[in-house]
Amino acid sequence: MFREMLRFKQQMTDEECLEVLRTAPRGVLSVVGDDGYPYGMPLNHFYCEEDGKIYFHGGRMGHKIDALRKDPKASFCVMDEGVRNEGEWFLRFQSVIVFGHVEFIEDQEKTYEISRRLSRKFTQDEAYIEEEVHRAGPRTLLFALVPEHMTGKRVKES
Repeated sequence: MFREMLRFKQQMTDEECLEVLRTAPRGVLSVVGDDGYPYGMPLNHFYCEEDGKIYFHGGRMGHKIDALRKDPKASFCVMDEGVRNEGEWFLRFQSVIVFGHVEFIEDQEKTYEISRRLSRKFTQDEAYIEEEVHRAGPRTLLFALVPEHMTGKRVKES
């Protein structure tokens, strides 16, 4: 059902892919948008080790939510910051693409907990995190990308 990578020598292991998912601050979620057009948007995310899902949070309405309610298939692409070796103009980086379907999470306590865990990727200020969860939590929609296929690739720009 999913294509194999053509450049298999550049393919990353599953564990390498998961490390990029754990550490990358954000990626691009792509869905089937209005009139069948692709709709991709940058989002921050939280990869949950316990269930293997990738969580996102945001508002309860909008183009992204409408598209996902109509067709839950999505892909998510992340990449690390890469490295540039001394004297080289090109960047070496790793990218990961996850294909799957989205599940909406109705459990408010889970929404708060995942929101806290996602926030800790960006700040360790617990007072700030709690204030944000208290302020925005009731209006937040949590959804998860359930992976069905994942590939990762080591890339050398050229």
